[in-house]
Amino acid sequence: MNRKILFLLLALFGTTILAQKKVLDHADYKIWSTVQDATISPDGSHVIYSIERGEKDNFLKIQDSNGNFILEYDRADKGQFTYNSKYAIFNINAWKDSVIAMKKRKVKKKNLPKDSLAIFNLKTQFLSKIGNIKSYKVPKKWSGFVAYQLEDIKKEKTLEEKDSTKTKEKKKEKLKKVGKDNGYHLVLRNLKNNSQDTIKFVKDYIFAEKGKYLAYSSTGETKKDSSGVFIMNLVSNSKIVLHKATKAKYFKMNFSESGKNLGFVVDTDTSKIQLRPNELYLWKEGQKTAMKIADNATTPSGYVVSKYGEVHFSKDESTLFFGLAKPPIEKDTSLLAEEIVNVEVWTYNEPKLYTVQELQLKNDSIQSFTSAYHLKNNKIVQLASSAFMNTELGDEGNGKFALVNTSIPYELPSQWTGRRAYDYKVINTETGQTHLELKQIPRMRLSPKTNYGYGYNRADSTWFAYNLNNKSYASLTKGSIFYDERNDSPIFPRAYGLAGWTKYDKEIVIYDRYDIWKFNPDTKKSVRLTNGRATKTVYRYEELDKEKHYLNINEKWILRTFNETTKNAGYAEFNPKNNSIKQLIEGPYRYSNFQKSKLSNTVIYSKESFETFPDIRLTDLNFKKDIKLSEANPQQSSYNWGTIELVNWTSLDGKVLSGMLVKPEDFDPTKKYPLLVNFYERSSDGIHRHRYPKPERSTINYSFFTSRGYVIFNPDVEYRIGYPGESAYNCVIPGVTSLIEKGFIDKDNIGVQGHSWGGYQIAYLVTKTDIFKAAESGAPVPNMISAYGGIRWWTGLSRQFQYEHTQSRIGGTPWEYPARYIENSPIFNIDKINTPLLIMHNDADGHVPWYQGIEFFVSLRRLGKPSWFLNYNGEPHWPLKYQNRTDFSIRMAQFFDHYLKGKPKPMWMERGVPPIEKGIKQGYQLIEK
Repeated sequence: MNRKILFLLLALFGTTILAQKKVLDHADYKIWSTVQDATISPDGSHVIYSIERGEKDNFLKIQDSNGNFILEYDRADKGQFTYNSKYAIFNINAWKDSVIAMKKRKVKKKNLPKDSLAIFNLKTQFLSKIGNIKSYKVPKKWSGFVAYQLEDIKKEKTLEEKDSTKTKEKKKEKLKKVGKDNGYHLVLRNLKNNSQDTIKFVKDYIFAEKGKYLAYSSTGETKKDSSGVFIMNLVSNSKIVLHKATKAKYFKMNFSESGKNLGFVVDTDTSKIQLRPNELYLWKEGQKTAMKIADNATTPSGYVVSKYGEVHFSKDESTLFFGLAKPPIEKDTSLLAEEIVNVEVWTYNEPKLYTVQELQLKNDSIQSFTSAYHLKNNKIVQLASSAFMNTELGDEGNGKFALVNTSIPYELPSQWTGRRAYDYKVINTETGQTHLELKQIPRMRLSPKTNYGYGYNRADSTWFAYNLNNKSYASLTKGSIFYDERNDSPIFPRAYGLAGWTKYDKEIVIYDRYDIWKFNPDTKKSVRLTNGRATKTVYRYEELDKEKHYLNINEKWILRTFNETTKNAGYAEFNPKNNSIKQLIEGPYRYSNFQKSKLSNTVIYSKESFETFPDIRLTDLNFKKDIKLSEANPQQSSYNWGTIELVNWTSLDGKVLSGMLVKPEDFDPTKKYPLLVNFYERSSDGIHRHRYPKPERSTINYSFFTSRGYVIFNPDVEYRIGYPGESAYNCVIPGVTSLIEKGFIDKDNIGVQGHSWGGYQIAYLVTKTDIFKAAESGAPVPNMISAYGGIRWWTGLSRQFQYEHTQSRIGGTPWEYPARYIENSPIFNIDKINTPLLIMHNDADGHVPWYQGIEFFVSLRRLGKPSWFLNYNGEPHWPLKYQNRTDFSIRMAQFFDHYLKGKPKPMWMERGVPPIEKGIKQGYQLIEK
């Protein structure tokens, strides 16, 4: 056959196949899946994960290290392995649709299906299932047992069958004991022989990490029984009674790592007083019962034992840490509701704004202060206090120093500066004495062995270290650039972070923009370990062992790599002995989810691109083999997808910028395509992020719109302080015009979409240009003057710092720069808008005050400008509920299809959705001409 004819036939065949591909629709969200909870067994022999389809049901998979499927189980998730890698344990759930159907039939919550527990023997492949599970636990660093609690299923019928000899009164009495307040039945199961014991009415339970002990607290089976804390010795199968008391309540039960010690808090008082007589107890291996080591009579003056403070042991098990608390403020319970004054009193000089105090009220009421009980001398040492309430323990609790701090003296100016200073005390954990006191310094942390306090000072852009032994200070990076080189906000630049410390605190390992540096914290001598700046390659340390708290210079490291120019990423091997680097894997992908097995060199990770879903892959530390395990979305090949590329242009103020350009898979450069512009700040480093079809909460879905014939442009924006709106214009508009010049963009059908900061910039742009035929602006700020005085309701913080120092980039107050606030506020030029606008702003927004979106909409409405406002009731900064996200995606697609593709207008755009139809009729139907 003639070669030309063959080529034409092949090309025609390829075009036909491509033309047959499906176009994504909103219904397709339900068939797209994500990979959840991928975990590798400790010995690296197996991997477990679940495939979640359409944000509903999960399908669990177990594969061996060769990629063979060992088990596939529908409606199951949250898999984990036992420490000996012999068993996999996971949850089995009911089908979501069946639960929804039951709810529609008004089935009571207590009668809805409960979770089941599955125990799978990886060798014999025998699967055991236990129904009606409330919770389960397995030991962290040993194997052989599993403990699980059963939901309350002891109904009267069941009791009649099992206790037919009992009187009705006794049955009713027993029934009252079952449930949330009295605990649940706990089953302890031996995985080797499947024998099991049932322990009734258990409130809390915990395995020791290493020692073969199980501790639990129980309320007892009848009113005559006492509550208590017990330990099961799983070797001797014997029980130890640590504490018993009538109606006692137990809190914060915790073992030391070996299991040789157990601490817990007891409340034995049955009255309703607020000042609880909490007591701290300690059990040591070999003792027949626990001993009381602290109560309200023996704690430091002005403090009581807290039931909220964590109880835990130091790594060497010489110290028990617990919480002290200030006695609660007593309420006057004699007052009637009509006698109680309900007023908020705000004062100008309070450290924290009243709204912040109100949000923190619950946390403040349970605030506890870390204290130490030394087992060797039975001494209590208070570390934190109401004056210095925050504590950091070093060396896993073994350190001779603890770091306590407070930011209260500097909270008031943080309202407008957006940053805090701290006062610190370095406390000797043995004596409780203050070893060193530091005033008004940046956030500081302890080195792993507590020899140094260290941190980054944004004010002078310098890393520092305090030698806590000789109390000397070293400014490590002064005069060097270890701060954000591209900072374009009116705030001191952030740091790039650090990898950690080497063994025995010998060196601190810090990042600059590209490279990894090693510093001696005393001499300040530095060594650059990598040479990424020359090629614009970023190197970052990948932690292989979460429990190792130092960087081992005698072992090879794994580094993540990223090239700023090509956007390629990968992993490299670094040898600290000679500072040599070997690239192990690299490509036009984003690499993530790196996880090494605890006891082998087997690794799982994922790689993704716009076209490649981040499935789980298995390899080793040399990346010699690469097995793709999961196949989450095989259906993708049946759909018209898209491609992504990096584009460059020059801004109006002469900066060379980058951006992402996404084209349909069947892109034809001779055609004209509608363009959607979507941006925030700088996004091009994320070019290889996979964007699967789903109902987004605040943005367009790239794969959805490219499949439907749109081209998408995401330009990077660089800002000039004081002029954020103008900066967006200078960067975005020339980027759009540069694409028009390429010939494949329909200049008359260009839309723009963005949310929050992106929503603000869009609101600004449409006052300056008519290049966009339609725009969606989510949670925008049209008026920087009124927004400046607003509250971020999720945190209670004033918004002032945002305008003076962070994202909004004004650089000062309205009384310092009134012109900047006016110039950057779209509301003052809203009459110049000719672009139809869709606005989404929700009434529970905790970031941007809802009234900003309203102010924007009612002004447009006043001027008769085509505009629509979406408010998802009770939703925060963006809709979170699936049905609301889907609704938003449908309306936004219909909006842009109408204006950019000439599709018929939907009913909701023509006449709205009146309150009487809310939640009943959505108005999606198109109005045919």
